[in-house]
Amino acid sequence: MADRVQEILSYYSSDNAGTKTNIARLLRSGKLAGTGKLVILPVDQGFEHGPARSFAPNPPGYNPHYHFQLAIDAGCNAYAAPLGFLEAGVSQYAGQIPLILKLNNHDVLHDDKDPMPSVTGSVKDALRLGCSAVGFTIYPGSTHCNAMYEQLRAIAEEAKDNGLAVVVWSYPRGSALSKEGETAMDVVAYAAQIAAQLGAHIIKVKLPTAHLEQAAAKKVYESIDIPIKTLAERVKHVVQSAFDGRRIVIFSGGAKSEDKNVFEEARAIRDGGGFGSIIGRNSFQRPKAEAVKFLQTIMGIYAGEVQ
Repeated sequence: MADRVQEILSYYSSDNAGTKTNIARLLRSGKLAGTGKLVILPVDQGFEHGPARSFAPNPPGYNPHYHFQLAIDAGCNAYAAPLGFLEAGVSQYAGQIPLILKLNNHDVLHDDKDPMPSVTGSVKDALRLGCSAVGFTIYPGSTHCNAMYEQLRAIAEEAKDNGLAVVVWSYPRGSALSKEGETAMDVVAYAAQIAAQLGAHIIKVKLPTAHLEQAAAKKVYESIDIPIKTLAERVKHVVQSAFDGRRIVIFSGGAKSEDKNVFEEARAIRDGGGFGSIIGRNSFQRPKAEAVKFLQTIMGIYAGEVQ
């Protein structure tokens, strides 16, 4: 298993020892340590969706400490959150789990077909808080995407210079895309490629459907007969689109869903060669004991302990 981590680290040959150490820290922490797989707990939903929508289903989630402890108890590889949530608990949980500081966020207090997140944290904040990585969202398809790409380019350069890993949430969204197009096969694969080209070490995307949004891309998919019928095939294609699997690609859990559906998705991610999951609402919107069991079942699927 240690060889698998070393293999993954070899994909990042241009990075300095500090950044590689932090990538290794993510891969060698928690229940999945050494397997090359990741399950990360992200809790940026309070900012992104509002507190009641995020935490009212399980009120202990209003407390920032709850999420640190949940991630630790479940054996997650890392915990990701915006500045305020990390500041509120980092002293009490220092060194117990790798942290990812989310550096930009977007609220839903106005209808925004072409979103542009605000930068809400800095590389300096991440270093002060002892983080292993910074996280940044881009919205390919938004009319503001070029500004986001330029922000990410500068932040990634600074993070790497300071030995941090870079995690990119690459979520297609904008007036040029249909709602169905946000998770279309060709669009999600494109989003993964864009994140990789912008220097991401770890790329977070949504699970793709079989829908094809772009007419020009659809011709290629159909003429070459790229396999995308099953979810595992679509995961494999997304991973292939991120430098042929030489960048870590993890998949978001989305809104709370039936457990059996989430577990089936995890099996597809595993079978398609995905590197794991980043699961927020499906985990923290339930009582802690149930959430720990839920997350550890997903980890068991990735580790081959649960079929």
